[in-house]
Amino acid sequence: MITLDCLGQKCPLPVIALARQIRNVDVGGAVRVLADDPAAANDIPAWCRMKEQEYLGSPEPNAFDVRRLS
Repeated sequence: MITLDCLGQKCPLPVIALARQIRNVDVGGAVRVLADDPAAANDIPAWCRMKEQEYLGSPEPNAFDVRRLS
């Protein structure tokens, strides 16, 4: 799993970083986004729905896991 450290960044920067990095992940692979902006809790799952990727949840505070589906 690749980890993106976006702590301290305001949205939409964590989502932009996720969109750029997920291209470098194999289909079936995952990315963990570390983001402490409260908007990330809504923005990252919404981005996953829009881009048809799988939101795996938030296993710990300020961490959001996404699996690449396509």
